[in-house]
Amino acid sequence: MVTDPYSAEVRRLFAAPAHAGTLPGAETVRAVAQGVDVELSLARDGDRVSALRFRARGCPHFLAAAEALCAGYEGRPVAELRAFRAAELVERLPVPIDKTGRILVLEDAVRSLGA
Repeated sequence: MVTDPYSAEVRRLFAAPAHAGTLPGAETVRAVAQGVDVELSLARDGDRVSALRFRARGCPHFLAAAEALCAGYEGRPVAELRAFRAAELVERLPVPIDKTGRILVLEDAVRSLGA
């Protein structure tokens, strides 16, 4: 019996990434490791995240995690980016154990963007 490796949430986020792209003139950071490549663009409004976008290559879990991250942090204080934990997305999506290293690459990028 074959089980579906992707949850409904992963499929939804992967199929319609509303935050894919770049923000011209925004702060950007890029991370490449574990077979994934991600660039995050951050626009600020004072101390808040006014917009957060991603460009990424990786598996559906990774792309879904990048979309969930961007959607979840818009409007929040930039300082909260430093507290981002990959474990939150690993549990929410649920990401298989062999792919958690990829989500940690996203965590590294997020934390350096919020620095």
